[in-house]
Amino acid sequence: MSDDGRQGLTIIAFIGSVFSPYYAWSAERDPFDHCAMNVVLYGERSRFAMTERRVDSLSRDADHIAIGPSAMHWDGTALTVRIDERGSPLPHRLRGTVRLEPPGFTAGPFHLDRAGRHRWWPMAPSSRVEVAFDQPDLKWTGSAYFDTNDGDEALEDAFTRWTWCRADLPDGAAILYDVQHREGGGQNLSLRFHRDGSRREIRPPTAARLPATRLWRMPRETRSDDGRARVLTTYENTPFYARSLLASTLCGEPVRAMHESLSLDRFRNPLVRLMLPFRMPRPPIAR
Repeated sequence: MSDDGRQGLTIIAFIGSVFSPYYAWSAERDPFDHCAMNVVLYGERSRFAMTERRVDSLSRDADHIAIGPSAMHWDGTALTVRIDERGSPLPHRLRGTVRLEPPGFTAGPFHLDRAGRHRWWPMAPSSRVEVAFDQPDLKWTGSAYFDTNDGDEALEDAFTRWTWCRADLPDGAAILYDVQHREGGGQNLSLRFHRDGSRREIRPPTAARLPATRLWRMPRETRSDDGRARVLTTYENTPFYARSLLASTLCGEPVRAMHESLSLDRFRNPLVRLMLPFRMPRPPIAR
């Protein structure tokens, strides 16, 4: 999010695009043949791009990944993302550079399931970011979050739903991650980190109700110190996923939290998967 709170950005590099209908329909289930650089801008110049690409469009090593014309590079100090994508369903161009500087890293990943098949590492929960786009013309600085996920099976096989949120604090960030396991039960993570990545204790917040999204009636919920929260803006409103900006209280501080709700039961619905190619094109040939 930008420092003035008016602009937002999400970038996800996928190897094995977990929300891809093409990946779900594939008999081979080769993750390297289903890659994407998902780039989303929020604010006055909103854009969405998530073009799925094949294995010959992927290049990677220990400090670099390129998917089609877009790439991420780690130089030991900062992560630089060079973006060259085209939006969908509206073919707006997204071209620019994002530079993220983490002041430190957290200790390591968390397991989200009992078998340890799904791992999540909030590597740098409180970072600075510089955003400079040529298309659209957009420049800002702000606060950022950097994580990584990997797993050994499809998300919908392990989970029915989850909610996640992250909020800046004066000395770092707080993260809440609540998952429901398909086999029953779940896990609630309440985490707080200094900017340098060191972990601090946090009292688990109280459940707080949120209104369902309009149109798709996607359920939303979160947790806060006083059991209250409100939705400031809904950025993504889809049949199975919602991304929102919340106002609440965490660790005794009033915060604005980026929040997501995911229903994997809804994602499994064949009708929902048939809708996804409109936002996630897969070119007939690699490019």
